[in-house]
Amino acid sequence: MAKVTMYCTVVCPFCTRAEMLLKQRGVTEIEKIFIDKDPAQRDIMMERTKRRTVPQIYIDDKHIGGYDDLAALDQAGGLVPLLSA
Repeated sequence: MAKVTMYCTVVCPFCTRAEMLLKQRGVTEIEKIFIDKDPAQRDIMMERTKRRTVPQIYIDDKHIGGYDDLAALDQAGGLVPLLSA
């Protein structure tokens, strides 16, 4: 199973939805980086992703994007193969 990393905040409905979708697809562990608890991580996230919003999801070293990007990848049939690689 691929490593999943998610930049998120404590109160974020899209982060929760992303986590639920990932778990439905068999992900048992998500490394969560809370940018509201550690503001330095927000700067790191913005440097890595060039985005300001959460969630920002990585599968292994591939930047997936936010929840909408994750859901679109899943609907296109690309999420499960990526997680299995």
